[in-house]
Amino acid sequence: MISMGMKRLFRAAVIVAGIAAGGASHAQQAQTSPTTPPAQSPAATQPQAAVPAPAPISAETKAARAKLDGFKADLDQKEAAIQGRTMPDADLQNIRVQIEPIIAEIRTVVDEQAPKLEASKQRLSQLGPKPDKGQPEESADVARDRAEREAAVAELDETQRLGRALLVQAEQLNTQIGDLRRAGFTRALFEQSDGLLSPSLWMNVVQAVPRELRALGIVLGDALEQLERSTSIGVLLLLGLAIGVAIALYAGRRSLAPRLVRRDPAVTDPARRSRLLAALGVLILGAGPAIAGSWIVWVAFDSVDIVPPRLEQVGRAFLSGLAFIAFVRALIDAILAPDHTSWRLIPVRDASAARIMSFAVTLATVMVAGKVIESFNTAIAAALPVTVMTRAVFALAAGLVFAELLRRFAARESQDEACLGPYVAQEVDIGGPMRSFGWFVVALIVGSVVGGYVALASFVVDQAVGISIVIALLVLGIAFADEFIGGSLRGQTRLATALQANTGLRRRSLEQIGILASGIMRLALIVIAILLVLLPWGIESADVTGSLRALFFGFNVGEVTISLSSILIAAVLFAAGFAVTRVIQRWLNNTFLPATELDAGLRNSISTAAGYVGIIIAGMIAFTYLGLSLERVTIVAGALSVGIGFGLQSIVNNFISGLILLWERPIRVGDLVVVGDGEGYVRRINVRSTEIQAFDRSTIIVPNSNLISGIVRNRVRNDRVGRVLVSIPVPRASDPDQVAEIMRKAALAHREVMSEPAPRVLFKKVTENTIDFDLICFVDDIDAAGRVSSDIYFEIFRGLRKAGVGVPAPAPAPEPAEEPQDKAPKADEKEDETLTLLKDKTPA
Repeated sequence: MISMGMKRLFRAAVIVAGIAAGGASHAQQAQTSPTTPPAQSPAATQPQAAVPAPAPISAETKAARAKLDGFKADLDQKEAAIQGRTMPDADLQNIRVQIEPIIAEIRTVVDEQAPKLEASKQRLSQLGPKPDKGQPEESADVARDRAEREAAVAELDETQRLGRALLVQAEQLNTQIGDLRRAGFTRALFEQSDGLLSPSLWMNVVQAVPRELRALGIVLGDALEQLERSTSIGVLLLLGLAIGVAIALYAGRRSLAPRLVRRDPAVTDPARRSRLLAALGVLILGAGPAIAGSWIVWVAFDSVDIVPPRLEQVGRAFLSGLAFIAFVRALIDAILAPDHTSWRLIPVRDASAARIMSFAVTLATVMVAGKVIESFNTAIAAALPVTVMTRAVFALAAGLVFAELLRRFAARESQDEACLGPYVAQEVDIGGPMRSFGWFVVALIVGSVVGGYVALASFVVDQAVGISIVIALLVLGIAFADEFIGGSLRGQTRLATALQANTGLRRRSLEQIGILASGIMRLALIVIAILLVLLPWGIESADVTGSLRALFFGFNVGEVTISLSSILIAAVLFAAGFAVTRVIQRWLNNTFLPATELDAGLRNSISTAAGYVGIIIAGMIAFTYLGLSLERVTIVAGALSVGIGFGLQSIVNNFISGLILLWERPIRVGDLVVVGDGEGYVRRINVRSTEIQAFDRSTIIVPNSNLISGIVRNRVRNDRVGRVLVSIPVPRASDPDQVAEIMRKAALAHREVMSEPAPRVLFKKVTENTIDFDLICFVDDIDAAGRVSSDIYFEIFRGLRKAGVGVPAPAPAPEPAEEPQDKAPKADEKEDETLTLLKDKTPA
């Protein structure tokens, strides 16, 4: 109805505008041409005055409008349903599930109308603007065509606006439902009742016991009546068979896993892949039969219909609880392997692994018992005090089990430190921060139970166990992703060898692909784990996927649409253009240009210019896909040019020079260069400057413009061959041929000196006292030049000393001197004289 009224109003406006334009034109002609004969005036003015009505709406547009009208009615109905009353969480979730396909359909309609609207606008723009006043008016055919095209643009634009408005309404309604669900969850979570130690709670429970017993008798009586009514030999055989199969699966899973999955204790250091496969087998064979047995029993009981509907949830809770206990046990056995130390995925002590296994199974059993009794209370419609007391008791029991586990770990660690010291344990264990957080959780559970926040205590217990299971599965999943995705492409594996042979990729490239793939898988597993953890908090995958969808497909900031998908596609287009440019450059360098008679410099210039042109074209294609027209790019470039003119010349110069360095690579990271007075290795080429590490470990910062415009000596530009220069002066009387031979043999004897080109000895010059020789040889790596030079110096001087070249002649031994006549008294004579004097001076 709305669309038909707007359509009629639009047609009436067009007709009135046409009549007004025709009337004004006729009046103007009557004033400017008073001498025109009356018989010719109608004929002359009729083509300009009579403007036909626009064409009717197309069938496709009508169908799209009808679909949008239906969506609007449905959204209005759902929006009215959630207003003004509190709905259960299940009903809100049902409405939200129904809105998701509506949003997808509306988005499809809007996307289908967008290219049609753009095409209609282009067809209308081909006619040009309407003539202004005082200009000759367009012909009747042009006016008719313009009216039809304007009507088409108006209808498509109206459809687009209606679709976008409905899309906003649906998304807002979806957000409102999510807010209502989270508010209801918070309200129920922090609802306070009597605490477990409150006398009024226990008095209410005692008063409700007779009523609960009567309700229990009624439920059991109904169950017996339905059992007598539905029981037959076939039913008993079917149930017996199902229970027997379940018992066989439960009992046989403990012996089935060790037989099919061999974790040999004799293997002290098994491969990581073997340990992971064994862990997966233990998990599947330990939990799979239990889950299958519970499912078989449930299907059997559900098919024969011998249990009242109110007791079905009790049976479901009991069977799923048994499967849950088996799953927890299998998961811990798979990761910690209490009985197989060498097959353990996480290095913990044997006692810790066994303790975690026993306490985890105990905690799971307590939780399952609580869930079964809680479902039984729901089946008999137990009073609120009984339900509160039941949940409080089992939440407190779970908290005490967790507290005892933490206490055992603390006591064990204290004993280890007292006996062996604090640093003897190399295994991972429950450390200080983790234990502190555990005690905080225990305190929160106990405090909530005592304070009357029973729902909060039960929720904390469920979350603690659920998060622990999710973390264990995440650790197992990440280990599998690293080993079977990244590890399969690392090293000499069969998959890596096959891919390298069939695709031509290098081993290093395959390793990088494996690391990237394992990283993506890690991210996916972490996101899934976060969603599983946030699910009980009322934050579901729809909230996250909605945000991710808006990020990927675009969201508006003012008049600018930011879309990750557009950015990715533009990047892919630029990469494709860059790859095509590289292929063209390679063809020019290897095929076309060598066949010409151009010199090497001109060929290099042509290849480089082709590369620049290709990159510019690829950038233009990418910018065009992003919706950035050349006009906007020109405006930005003009603004930048103003900034450059006011003082950014040096920065832009260094920036462009850095791009040239990275592109042309006259110097590369690791090259040995000489810039001015500094020499060292290139460690990093930044956008503005280049870092060169000198031999004294200092860093030289050189602006990129200096490297482009200045003189740079690159010692390893073409290869890493280095020259060794050894200068030796010898006495002038030495034999030059003998010295040259000694120097040449010293160079040839060194294993790192290259044989081609061969070492050469140059007679450099003759001085007043010496003759100087230069030994020139080459090594494969210039980094070894200094060490090789030192070794050759040592070897040359050994050879010269051995040949006696440059060694002074030994001096003649000095003749013994004649002893003087008046020689000093000997030591023994001095000693006798001293004793005589001492005796003379000694008293009698």
